[in-house]
Amino acid sequence: MSFFEYLFGGGTKKEPQPNISFGRYTDSYKVASQYDSWDKALDLFEKEQYLSSYLEFFTYLRDNYEDNVIWKEEGGKIHFEVYQGSKKATGMADANKVTIEAKVAKTDTLNIGFMRRLLERNFSLRYTRFAIDNNNNITIRFDTYVLDGSPYKLYYALKELTTNADKLDDILIDEFRMLEPVDISHLIQIPIPEKEVKYNYLTHAIKEALIAMESGKPNIDQYPGGYAYILLNLSYKLDYLTKPEGFMMETLERIHRIYFTTDGKNTAQKNIFIRKELKKLIDRPKEEFFKEMYLTKSTFGITKPVNHDRVIGFIDGELHNMDWYNQNGYNHIAIAIPGYIVGYCMFNFAVPRPDRELFHLYYQILEADYFKNLGYTLNYYDSEKKVFDKKAIKRAIRDIVKNNETLYSKMDPDKNLLQFDTLTNFAKSFLLMVKKLDLTKTA
Repeated sequence: MSFFEYLFGGGTKKEPQPNISFGRYTDSYKVASQYDSWDKALDLFEKEQYLSSYLEFFTYLRDNYEDNVIWKEEGGKIHFEVYQGSKKATGMADANKVTIEAKVAKTDTLNIGFMRRLLERNFSLRYTRFAIDNNNNITIRFDTYVLDGSPYKLYYALKELTTNADKLDDILIDEFRMLEPVDISHLIQIPIPEKEVKYNYLTHAIKEALIAMESGKPNIDQYPGGYAYILLNLSYKLDYLTKPEGFMMETLERIHRIYFTTDGKNTAQKNIFIRKELKKLIDRPKEEFFKEMYLTKSTFGITKPVNHDRVIGFIDGELHNMDWYNQNGYNHIAIAIPGYIVGYCMFNFAVPRPDRELFHLYYQILEADYFKNLGYTLNYYDSEKKVFDKKAIKRAIRDIVKNNETLYSKMDPDKNLLQFDTLTNFAKSFLLMVKKLDLTKTA
Protein backbone atom coordinates (compact mmCIF):
# COMPACT_ATOMS: atom_id res chain seq x y z
CA MET A 1 0.00 0.00 0.00
CA SER A 2 1.40 3.39 -1.00
CA PHE A 3 1.73 6.34 1.36
CA PHE A 4 -1.29 7.94 -0.28
CA GLU A 5 -3.42 4.84 0.22
CA TYR A 6 -2.18 4.51 3.78
CA LEU A 7 -3.09 8.10 4.46
CA PHE A 8 -6.54 8.08 2.89
CA GLY A 9 -7.43 4.54 3.80
CA GLY A 10 -7.90 6.07 7.23
CA GLY A 11 -9.80 9.07 5.90
CA THR A 12 -9.59 12.61 7.22
CA LYS A 13 -11.30 11.88 10.53
CA LYS A 14 -9.89 10.02 13.48
CA GLU A 15 -12.42 7.18 13.57
CA PRO A 16 -11.39 3.99 11.73
CA GLN A 17 -12.22 3.91 8.01
CA PRO A 18 -12.07 1.06 5.47
CA ASN A 19 -8.62 0.30 4.10
CA ILE A 20 -9.37 0.53 0.38
CA SER A 21 -6.98 1.50 -2.42
CA PHE A 22 -7.92 4.03 -5.08
CA GLY A 23 -6.35 5.18 -8.32
CA ARG A 24 -3.25 4.31 -10.24
CA TYR A 25 -0.01 3.64 -8.44
CA THR A 26 2.77 6.18 -8.84
CA ASP A 27 6.42 5.80 -7.94
CA SER A 28 6.95 9.57 -7.96
CA TYR A 29 6.73 10.07 -4.19
CA LYS A 30 10.07 8.58 -3.21
CA VAL A 31 11.84 9.81 -0.09
CA ALA A 32 15.31 11.38 0.03
CA SER A 33 17.00 8.16 1.20
CA GLN A 34 15.79 6.37 -1.94
CA TYR A 35 17.34 8.99 -4.20
CA ASP A 36 20.54 8.62 -2.18
CA SER A 37 20.44 4.88 -2.90
CA TRP A 38 20.08 5.61 -6.62
CA ASP A 39 23.16 7.82 -6.58
CA LYS A 40 25.08 5.16 -4.66
CA ALA A 41 23.99 2.50 -7.16
CA LEU A 42 25.39 4.52 -10.05
CA ASP A 43 28.63 5.24 -8.20
CA LEU A 44 29.16 1.60 -7.20
CA PHE A 45 28.46 0.42 -10.76
CA GLU A 46 31.14 2.78 -12.10
CA LYS A 47 33.53 1.26 -9.57
CA GLU A 48 32.61 -2.23 -10.89
CA GLN A 49 31.09 -3.23 -7.54
CA TYR A 50 28.10 -4.67 -9.35
CA LEU A 51 26.30 -6.63 -6.65
CA SER A 52 26.60 -3.76 -4.19
CA SER A 53 25.23 -1.48 -6.90
CA TYR A 54 22.22 -3.75 -7.40
CA LEU A 55 21.48 -3.85 -3.67
CA GLU A 56 21.27 -0.06 -3.66
CA PHE A 57 19.15 -0.22 -6.82
CA PHE A 58 16.59 -2.46 -5.11
CA THR A 59 16.56 -0.14 -2.10
CA TYR A 60 15.73 2.70 -4.49
CA LEU A 61 12.84 0.70 -6.00
CA ARG A 62 11.36 -0.55 -2.75
CA ASP A 63 8.17 1.06 -1.45
CA ASN A 64 7.79 -0.01 2.18
CA TYR A 65 4.03 0.52 2.15
CA GLU A 66 3.67 -1.65 -0.95
CA ASP A 67 6.23 -4.26 0.13
CA ASN A 68 6.88 -4.50 -3.59
CA VAL A 69 10.54 -5.50 -3.89
CA ILE A 70 12.15 -8.34 -1.92
CA TRP A 71 15.71 -9.57 -2.20
CA LYS A 72 18.21 -11.89 -0.54
CA GLU A 73 21.98 -12.01 -0.99
CA GLU A 74 23.52 -15.42 -0.58
CA GLY A 75 26.62 -17.17 -1.91
CA GLY A 76 27.67 -14.34 -4.19
CA LYS A 77 24.19 -14.09 -5.75
CA ILE A 78 21.18 -11.84 -5.26
CA HIS A 79 17.77 -13.47 -5.61
CA PHE A 80 14.94 -10.97 -5.92
CA GLU A 81 11.21 -10.55 -6.55
CA VAL A 82 9.55 -7.46 -8.01
CA TYR A 83 5.76 -7.06 -7.93
CA GLN A 84 3.67 -5.16 -10.45
CA GLY A 85 -0.09 -5.47 -10.26
CA SER A 86 -1.14 -9.08 -10.82
CA LYS A 87 2.35 -10.27 -11.76
CA LYS A 88 5.55 -11.15 -9.94
CA ALA A 89 8.96 -11.00 -11.62
CA THR A 90 11.69 -13.22 -10.19
CA GLY A 91 15.35 -12.77 -10.91
CA MET A 92 18.94 -13.52 -10.04
CA ALA A 93 22.10 -11.43 -10.27
CA ASP A 94 25.64 -12.68 -9.79
CA ALA A 95 29.09 -11.42 -10.74
CA ASN A 96 28.50 -12.19 -14.43
CA LYS A 97 24.85 -11.95 -15.40
CA VAL A 98 21.35 -10.72 -14.48
CA THR A 99 18.30 -12.78 -15.48
CA ILE A 100 14.65 -11.84 -14.83
CA GLU A 101 11.41 -13.62 -15.72
CA ALA A 102 7.68 -13.19 -15.15
CA LYS A 103 5.13 -15.91 -15.90
CA VAL A 104 2.11 -14.53 -17.78
CA ALA A 105 -0.15 -17.56 -18.36
CA LYS A 106 -0.07 -21.33 -18.74
CA THR A 107 -1.05 -23.24 -21.87
CA ASP A 108 -1.28 -26.91 -22.80
CA THR A 109 -1.73 -26.22 -26.51
CA LEU A 110 -0.10 -23.80 -28.91
CA ASN A 111 -2.70 -21.53 -30.48
CA ILE A 112 -1.91 -19.41 -33.52
CA GLY A 113 -3.96 -16.54 -32.12
CA PHE A 114 -2.03 -15.82 -28.95
CA MET A 115 1.27 -16.93 -30.53
CA ARG A 116 0.88 -14.28 -33.21
CA ARG A 117 -0.12 -11.70 -30.60
CA LEU A 118 3.05 -12.36 -28.60
CA LEU A 119 5.23 -12.37 -31.72
CA GLU A 120 3.89 -8.95 -32.68
CA ARG A 121 4.51 -7.73 -29.15
CA ASN A 122 8.13 -8.82 -29.32
CA PHE A 123 8.76 -6.37 -32.15
CA SER A 124 7.67 -3.46 -29.93
CA LEU A 125 9.80 -4.47 -26.92
CA ARG A 126 13.22 -2.88 -26.41
CA TYR A 127 14.73 -4.92 -23.59
CA THR A 128 12.62 -8.03 -23.12
CA ARG A 129 10.99 -10.84 -25.09
CA PHE A 130 8.07 -13.22 -24.76
CA ALA A 131 8.84 -16.93 -24.71
CA ILE A 132 7.42 -20.29 -23.65
CA ASP A 133 9.33 -22.22 -21.00
CA ASN A 134 9.68 -25.98 -20.53
CA ASN A 135 6.54 -26.10 -18.38
CA ASN A 136 4.37 -24.53 -21.09
CA ASN A 137 4.20 -21.18 -19.37
CA ILE A 138 4.08 -18.01 -21.44
CA THR A 139 6.83 -15.87 -19.93
CA ILE A 140 8.47 -12.55 -20.54
CA ARG A 141 12.23 -12.56 -20.03
CA PHE A 142 15.23 -10.29 -19.75
CA ASP A 143 18.93 -11.06 -19.32
CA THR A 144 22.13 -9.07 -19.55
CA TYR A 145 25.78 -9.35 -18.62
CA VAL A 146 26.58 -7.16 -15.62
CA LEU A 147 29.15 -5.21 -17.65
CA ASP A 148 26.21 -3.92 -19.69
CA GLY A 149 23.68 -4.01 -16.86
CA SER A 150 23.72 -0.49 -15.43
CA PRO A 151 21.00 0.61 -12.99
CA TYR A 152 19.51 2.70 -15.81
CA LYS A 153 19.16 -0.33 -18.05
CA LEU A 154 17.81 -2.51 -15.24
CA TYR A 155 15.19 0.11 -14.37
CA TYR A 156 13.77 0.38 -17.88
CA ALA A 157 14.04 -3.36 -18.54
CA LEU A 158 12.25 -4.22 -15.30
CA LYS A 159 9.55 -1.64 -15.99
CA GLU A 160 8.99 -2.97 -19.51
CA LEU A 161 8.92 -6.57 -18.31
CA THR A 162 6.59 -6.13 -15.33
CA THR A 163 4.12 -3.67 -16.87
CA ASN A 164 3.70 -5.81 -20.00
CA ALA A 165 3.21 -8.96 -17.94
CA ASP A 166 0.69 -7.20 -15.69
CA LYS A 167 -1.26 -5.76 -18.60
CA LEU A 168 -1.44 -8.90 -20.73
CA ASP A 169 -2.26 -11.73 -18.35
CA ASP A 170 -5.96 -11.04 -17.74
CA ILE A 171 -6.52 -9.85 -21.32
CA LEU A 172 -5.02 -12.99 -22.88
CA ILE A 173 -6.84 -15.33 -20.49
CA ASP A 174 -10.14 -13.55 -21.14
CA GLU A 175 -9.72 -13.80 -24.92
CA PHE A 176 -8.07 -17.24 -25.26
CA ARG A 177 -9.91 -19.78 -23.15
CA MET A 178 -7.16 -22.41 -23.46
CA LEU A 179 -4.91 -20.23 -21.28
CA GLU A 180 -4.87 -20.52 -17.50
CA PRO A 181 -3.68 -18.17 -14.75
CA VAL A 182 -0.23 -18.85 -13.35
CA ASP A 183 1.86 -17.56 -10.46
CA ILE A 184 -0.98 -15.64 -8.78
CA SER A 185 -0.64 -16.90 -5.21
CA HIS A 186 0.36 -13.41 -4.05
CA LEU A 187 -2.99 -11.89 -5.09
CA ILE A 188 -5.54 -11.18 -2.37
CA GLN A 189 -9.21 -11.19 -3.29
CA ILE A 190 -11.18 -8.25 -1.93
CA PRO A 191 -14.29 -9.00 0.16
CA ILE A 192 -17.47 -9.89 -1.74
CA PRO A 193 -19.45 -6.95 -0.24
CA GLU A 194 -16.84 -4.53 -1.59
CA LYS A 195 -17.01 -6.21 -5.00
CA GLU A 196 -20.80 -5.83 -4.96
CA VAL A 197 -20.57 -2.13 -4.16
CA LYS A 198 -18.05 -1.53 -6.94
CA TYR A 199 -20.04 -3.54 -9.47
CA ASN A 200 -23.31 -1.81 -8.60
CA TYR A 201 -21.62 1.58 -8.79
CA LEU A 202 -20.05 1.04 -12.20
CA THR A 203 -23.21 -0.41 -13.77
CA HIS A 204 -25.39 2.36 -12.32
CA ALA A 205 -22.95 5.09 -13.38
CA ILE A 206 -22.73 3.76 -16.95
CA LYS A 207 -26.50 3.40 -17.30
CA GLU A 208 -27.01 6.89 -15.89
CA ALA A 209 -24.60 8.38 -18.44
CA LEU A 210 -26.21 6.53 -21.33
CA ILE A 211 -29.70 7.68 -20.25
CA ALA A 212 -28.43 11.27 -20.10
CA MET A 213 -27.20 10.95 -23.68
CA GLU A 214 -30.52 9.55 -24.84
CA SER A 215 -32.53 12.32 -23.17
CA GLY A 216 -31.75 14.78 -25.94
CA LYS A 217 -31.26 17.71 -23.56
CA PRO A 218 -29.32 19.45 -24.96
CA ASN A 219 -29.39 18.03 -28.47
CA ILE A 220 -26.68 15.40 -28.77
CA ASP A 221 -25.90 16.29 -32.38
CA GLN A 222 -25.52 20.00 -31.63
CA TYR A 223 -23.45 19.57 -28.47
CA PRO A 224 -21.28 16.45 -28.94
CA GLY A 225 -18.47 18.08 -26.95
CA GLY A 226 -20.67 18.33 -23.86
CA TYR A 227 -21.54 14.64 -24.04
CA ALA A 228 -17.89 13.78 -24.59
CA TYR A 229 -17.23 15.36 -21.19
CA ILE A 230 -19.85 13.06 -19.66
CA LEU A 231 -18.31 9.94 -21.21
CA LEU A 232 -14.71 10.80 -20.35
CA ASN A 233 -15.56 11.91 -16.81
CA LEU A 234 -17.34 8.58 -16.35
CA SER A 235 -14.42 6.54 -17.70
CA TYR A 236 -11.81 8.31 -15.58
CA LYS A 237 -13.77 8.18 -12.33
CA LEU A 238 -14.51 4.48 -12.83
CA ASP A 239 -10.79 3.91 -13.28
CA TYR A 240 -9.93 5.83 -10.13
CA LEU A 241 -12.74 4.72 -7.83
CA THR A 242 -13.00 1.02 -8.72
CA LYS A 243 -9.32 0.46 -9.59
CA PRO A 244 -10.04 -2.17 -12.28
CA GLU A 245 -7.78 -4.87 -13.65
CA GLY A 246 -7.84 -6.88 -16.85
CA PHE A 247 -10.68 -6.45 -19.34
CA MET A 248 -12.27 -3.40 -17.72
CA MET A 249 -8.95 -1.58 -17.32
CA GLU A 250 -8.13 -2.22 -20.98
CA THR A 251 -11.61 -1.00 -22.02
CA LEU A 252 -11.21 2.27 -20.12
CA GLU A 253 -7.76 2.80 -21.61
CA ARG A 254 -9.17 2.06 -25.07
CA ILE A 255 -11.88 4.70 -24.52
CA HIS A 256 -9.14 7.21 -23.72
CA ARG A 257 -7.25 6.25 -26.88
CA ILE A 258 -10.39 6.40 -29.03
CA TYR A 259 -11.12 9.96 -28.02
CA PHE A 260 -7.61 11.40 -28.22
CA THR A 261 -6.34 9.59 -31.31
CA THR A 262 -6.15 11.76 -34.41
CA ASP A 263 -7.90 9.53 -36.93
CA GLY A 264 -10.19 11.85 -38.87
CA LYS A 265 -13.28 11.03 -36.80
CA ASN A 266 -15.22 13.91 -35.27
CA THR A 267 -16.40 14.11 -31.66
CA ALA A 268 -19.90 12.79 -32.42
CA GLN A 269 -18.46 9.72 -34.14
CA LYS A 270 -16.06 9.10 -31.27
CA ASN A 271 -18.93 9.36 -28.79
CA ILE A 272 -20.70 6.54 -30.63
CA PHE A 273 -17.63 4.29 -30.37
CA ILE A 274 -17.21 5.10 -26.67
CA ARG A 275 -20.86 4.31 -25.96
CA LYS A 276 -20.38 0.90 -27.58
CA GLU A 277 -17.37 0.20 -25.35
CA LEU A 278 -19.34 1.17 -22.23
CA LYS A 279 -22.27 -1.03 -23.26
CA LYS A 280 -19.84 -3.94 -23.54
CA LEU A 281 -18.98 -3.42 -19.89
CA ILE A 282 -22.55 -3.49 -18.58
CA ASP A 283 -23.36 -6.50 -20.79
CA ARG A 284 -20.51 -8.44 -19.20
CA PRO A 285 -21.43 -11.02 -16.52
CA LYS A 286 -20.90 -9.93 -12.94
CA GLU A 287 -18.72 -12.98 -12.32
CA GLU A 288 -16.21 -11.77 -14.92
CA PHE A 289 -15.84 -8.46 -13.09
CA PHE A 290 -15.47 -10.23 -9.76
CA LYS A 291 -12.59 -12.38 -11.08
CA GLU A 292 -10.64 -9.21 -11.84
CA MET A 293 -11.19 -7.55 -8.46
CA TYR A 294 -8.20 -8.22 -6.24
CA LEU A 295 -5.53 -6.44 -4.24
CA THR A 296 -2.17 -5.84 -5.87
CA LYS A 297 1.10 -4.10 -5.13
CA SER A 298 3.18 -2.25 -7.68
CA THR A 299 6.68 -0.97 -8.29
CA PHE A 300 6.39 1.19 -11.39
CA GLY A 301 3.92 3.95 -12.08
CA ILE A 302 2.51 4.22 -15.59
CA THR A 303 1.47 7.86 -15.25
CA LYS A 304 3.68 10.78 -16.26
CA PRO A 305 5.09 12.94 -13.42
CA VAL A 306 4.05 16.59 -13.78
CA ASN A 307 4.33 19.70 -11.65
CA HIS A 308 1.51 21.89 -10.32
CA ASP A 309 1.83 24.28 -13.26
CA ARG A 310 0.62 21.50 -15.55
CA VAL A 311 -2.45 21.07 -13.35
CA ILE A 312 -3.06 24.85 -13.38
CA GLY A 313 -2.82 24.91 -17.16
CA PHE A 314 -5.31 22.08 -17.53
CA ILE A 315 -7.80 23.74 -15.16
CA ASP A 316 -7.40 27.02 -17.04
CA GLY A 317 -7.97 25.34 -20.38
CA GLU A 318 -11.13 23.42 -19.45
CA LEU A 319 -13.00 24.78 -16.44
CA HIS A 320 -14.61 27.76 -18.18
CA ASN A 321 -16.33 25.34 -20.59
CA MET A 322 -18.83 24.47 -17.85
CA ASP A 323 -20.23 27.99 -17.54
CA TRP A 324 -22.67 27.93 -20.47
CA TYR A 325 -24.07 24.53 -19.48
CA ASN A 326 -24.42 25.66 -15.86
CA GLN A 327 -26.16 28.91 -16.79
CA ASN A 328 -28.62 27.10 -19.08
CA GLY A 329 -29.59 24.39 -16.61
CA TYR A 330 -27.67 21.46 -18.14
CA ASN A 331 -26.18 20.47 -14.80
CA HIS A 332 -25.39 16.90 -15.88
CA ILE A 333 -22.85 18.28 -18.39
CA ALA A 334 -21.67 21.18 -16.25
CA ILE A 335 -20.75 18.88 -13.33
CA ALA A 336 -18.98 16.48 -15.71
CA ILE A 337 -16.42 19.10 -16.76
CA PRO A 338 -14.64 19.61 -13.39
CA GLY A 339 -14.94 15.84 -12.95
CA TYR A 340 -13.24 15.38 -16.30
CA ILE A 341 -10.41 17.69 -15.20
CA VAL A 342 -9.82 15.76 -11.98
CA GLY A 343 -10.18 12.38 -13.68
CA TYR A 344 -7.90 13.22 -16.60
CA CYS A 345 -5.17 14.37 -14.23
CA MET A 346 -5.44 11.22 -12.10
CA PHE A 347 -5.61 8.92 -15.14
CA ASN A 348 -2.67 10.41 -17.04
CA PHE A 349 -0.43 12.21 -14.56
CA ALA A 350 1.47 11.65 -11.36
CA VAL A 351 0.54 15.04 -9.94
CA PRO A 352 2.21 16.54 -6.83
CA ARG A 353 1.05 14.81 -3.67
CA PRO A 354 -1.09 17.74 -2.38
CA ASP A 355 -2.96 17.85 -5.71
CA ARG A 356 -3.54 14.12 -5.57
CA GLU A 357 -4.84 14.24 -2.01
CA LEU A 358 -7.14 17.18 -2.81
CA PHE A 359 -8.46 15.43 -5.91
CA HIS A 360 -9.17 12.37 -3.79
CA LEU A 361 -11.11 14.61 -1.40
CA TYR A 362 -13.01 15.96 -4.42
CA TYR A 363 -14.18 12.42 -5.21
CA GLN A 364 -15.06 11.78 -1.56
CA ILE A 365 -17.38 14.78 -1.68
CA LEU A 366 -18.83 14.44 -5.20
CA GLU A 367 -19.25 10.65 -4.90
CA ALA A 368 -20.30 10.64 -1.24
CA ASP A 369 -22.89 7.87 -1.64
CA TYR A 370 -20.31 5.52 -3.15
CA PHE A 371 -17.90 6.04 -0.26
CA LYS A 372 -20.75 5.59 2.20
CA ASN A 373 -21.68 2.27 0.56
CA LEU A 374 -18.05 1.19 0.89
CA GLY A 375 -18.29 1.76 4.63
CA TYR A 376 -16.78 5.22 5.03
CA THR A 377 -18.34 7.55 7.61
CA LEU A 378 -16.96 10.82 6.25
CA ASN A 379 -20.34 12.34 5.27
CA TYR A 380 -18.97 15.37 3.46
CA TYR A 381 -22.15 15.70 1.42
CA ASP A 382 -25.73 14.51 2.01
CA SER A 383 -27.12 13.76 -1.45
CA GLU A 384 -30.71 13.48 -0.23
CA LYS A 385 -30.78 16.81 1.62
CA LYS A 386 -28.22 18.34 -0.78
CA VAL A 387 -26.28 19.72 2.17
CA PHE A 388 -22.51 19.98 2.63
CA ASP A 389 -20.69 19.43 5.90
CA LYS A 390 -18.64 22.60 5.53
CA LYS A 391 -16.66 22.11 8.73
CA ALA A 392 -15.66 18.56 7.82
CA ILE A 393 -14.56 19.60 4.34
CA LYS A 394 -12.46 22.50 5.63
CA ARG A 395 -10.99 20.25 8.32
CA ALA A 396 -10.02 17.70 5.65
CA ILE A 397 -8.29 20.44 3.65
CA ARG A 398 -6.39 21.56 6.75
CA ASP A 399 -5.29 17.98 7.35
CA ILE A 400 -3.94 17.78 3.80
CA VAL A 401 -1.99 20.99 4.36
CA LYS A 402 -0.55 19.61 7.58
CA ASN A 403 0.39 16.30 5.94
CA ASN A 404 2.39 18.15 3.30
CA GLU A 405 3.81 21.10 5.25
CA THR A 406 7.37 19.73 5.30
CA LEU A 407 7.75 19.75 1.49
CA TYR A 408 5.16 22.41 0.65
CA SER A 409 5.36 25.02 3.38
CA LYS A 410 3.81 27.73 1.15
CA MET A 411 0.66 25.70 0.54
CA ASP A 412 -2.22 27.81 1.86
CA PRO A 413 -5.58 26.92 0.25
CA ASP A 414 -8.04 29.81 0.16
CA LYS A 415 -11.07 28.02 1.62
CA ASN A 416 -13.08 31.23 1.28
CA LEU A 417 -13.30 30.50 -2.44
CA LEU A 418 -15.48 27.46 -1.79
CA GLN A 419 -19.17 27.81 -2.67
CA PHE A 420 -21.60 25.51 -0.91
CA ASP A 421 -24.89 26.47 -2.60
CA THR A 422 -24.93 23.72 -5.27
CA LEU A 423 -22.80 20.71 -6.09
CA THR A 424 -21.92 22.20 -9.48
CA ASN A 425 -20.78 25.53 -8.05
CA PHE A 426 -18.84 23.73 -5.33
CA ALA A 427 -17.01 21.60 -7.91
CA LYS A 428 -15.96 24.69 -9.85
CA SER A 429 -14.92 26.63 -6.74
CA PHE A 430 -12.92 23.65 -5.44
CA LEU A 431 -10.81 23.55 -8.60
CA LEU A 432 -10.32 27.31 -8.50
CA MET A 433 -8.96 26.83 -4.98
CA VAL A 434 -6.59 24.10 -6.22
CA LYS A 435 -5.51 26.30 -9.12
CA LYS A 436 -4.39 29.12 -6.78
CA LEU A 437 -2.19 26.88 -4.60
CA ASP A 438 1.50 27.69 -4.25
CA LEU A 439 3.18 24.30 -4.43
CA THR A 440 6.74 25.56 -4.50
CA LYS A 441 8.82 22.96 -2.70
CA THR A 442 10.61 23.95 0.48
CA ALA A 443 14.33 24.24 -0.13
